[in-house]
Amino acid sequence: MKKNMAMLDRILRAAIAVVIAALYYAGAISGTLAAVLGVVAVIFLGTSIVGFCPIYALLGISTLRHKKDEGAHTTRHA
Repeated sequence: MKKNMAMLDRILRAAIAVVIAALYYAGAISGTLAAVLGVVAVIFLGTSIVGFCPIYALLGISTLRHKKDEGAHTTRHA
């Protein structure tokens, strides 16, 4: 898997997962909503850890900035 998520994207997903967990443990969400958001939280946490989002890959999206190839820059001296 090639990473396709920038650090900010990964941090935001992890933060959302933590907020969902906190809401669940505080009793603010329960039932079906808690189950659905729990699945979303697990997916967000997993994708933030590995840095790869399958949906981004399907859509051809990448929030990751790729470094320019250092070998491509050549300097000519006269």
